[in-house]
Amino acid sequence: MLQAIDDLPQPIGDFKPLDQWQAHVNRIFYALRGDRLRSYYQTFASADYRLAHALAADYYEKVVRREKAAHRHPSTSSRVTNDDSCLMVMELGPGNGNLAACFLCHLKTLDREGRVYPHVRYVMVDWDEAVLEGALAHPDLADHRDRVEVYCGSIEQVAGVGDGTVDRIICNELWNDLPTKLLAKNGGDLEEEHVRPNVSGTLYGNMPEWSAFVRAFEAKDIDSLKRYPLFLDELVWEKELRPVEWKQVPYRKTIVEFFQSIDPQVLVPVNLGAFATLKEAKRLLAPNAVGFSAFDAGAGDLKVLNDPNKPCYGQFGGQYSFMINFALVEAVARYLGFTEVMLEPQREFIGRSLNTNVITLMDLLAVHPSAGPRLQRWEQDRLALKTIKALNETYVSPYRRRIDFPLPKDVPPEERETLSALVRSLKDDGVPDTVAYVTEEELARARKDLEEIGYDPDAIGMVLHAPPSPVEYCHFTCR
Repeated sequence: MLQAIDDLPQPIGDFKPLDQWQAHVNRIFYALRGDRLRSYYQTFASADYRLAHALAADYYEKVVRREKAAHRHPSTSSRVTNDDSCLMVMELGPGNGNLAACFLCHLKTLDREGRVYPHVRYVMVDWDEAVLEGALAHPDLADHRDRVEVYCGSIEQVAGVGDGTVDRIICNELWNDLPTKLLAKNGGDLEEEHVRPNVSGTLYGNMPEWSAFVRAFEAKDIDSLKRYPLFLDELVWEKELRPVEWKQVPYRKTIVEFFQSIDPQVLVPVNLGAFATLKEAKRLLAPNAVGFSAFDAGAGDLKVLNDPNKPCYGQFGGQYSFMINFALVEAVARYLGFTEVMLEPQREFIGRSLNTNVITLMDLLAVHPSAGPRLQRWEQDRLALKTIKALNETYVSPYRRRIDFPLPKDVPPEERETLSALVRSLKDDGVPDTVAYVTEEELARARKDLEEIGYDPDAIGMVLHAPPSPVEYCHFTCR
């Protein structure tokens, strides 16, 4: 039987290149859901401290080494700006401010002689003023407010910051959120994915003032959109390939050369937003700066990028989140003039700082014998809480914070109080988040308690020493 037209998805826009609709929906997403980001996804820096500590230790070591080299060669300037007292560290997309807070706290702790920390000026950059206000309000930034500034504006052009005045640029899980095209070879040409947004037929049937809603969506009229039923999770995207509009795509020669290594019809991300941040970083960084670091999920292996079944993107709360094509990012970085470029697994960067092996709590949960789709969500939460409780017997964080662990609505009534008591029993200086790193030594000390809830020590050992996944969280750095 034919469906009635009103039961089908209904278009709310025209076909456009994917990156244009991605930017459009992201603006709406952050305006409507920016205060509930962690309900949709968490980053490795939103509650955990180990990425920030590794960055602080790396920065301290490199600045001190540079200063010592400058003293050995007085003709070489050791400072990176015209202001001899300033070392500018810039974070693009600061999130909730936790990375900045933990970075500055650890840097101050490491810098017992006051050689680096007193000279640091930490600048947080974001286009959303509400994000910056929230980041500044992080309680652990209170002791560092005299050296923290914010810039509200485009990360692609940080106006007011001079050329060659920045020593360190950091962006954590930002690139995946920036405009990205999906391209594929077709014959001798490149095509890109165009998409058109629809809302589901169910939502369409419940949507009042349909024409007014479509106008508000097109105009990104947030005040008007707030009056309508939640629609971001109900978006349905039509897709088709069209010839690339090269007038809107920079680095054409570099992109075309890259696709010579890709098979026909294989869609590959082209991370335009990442390219733009690199171009601005090239302008901002001083010649002898410590450099630029980005942390995100992606792949640099051409075999992986050439796999037609790779996960090019995910959708969280209605917005697109893309994997990073690190191989193409590196090619663009070298074209821009960065001469030192490196890619490594993120956990290798953190493990090297701690001089041990690390895994995430999510990695640990994945090796439990009961893990997988057989468990309902509340049962997965129960396993996570029992695991955190076991680790907390020996794990001690340098920060005192209550873990944010809201229980899902589907917890059976007879289980809710037990799980609520488990949440209340978690200590303030324990594992700070489900997205947190734990060390080999912490796992060894908690071995008995982990075995009691069903973990196999051999399985934990295997994941500790496992090679990187095809699509992995990585650290991309250049200078």
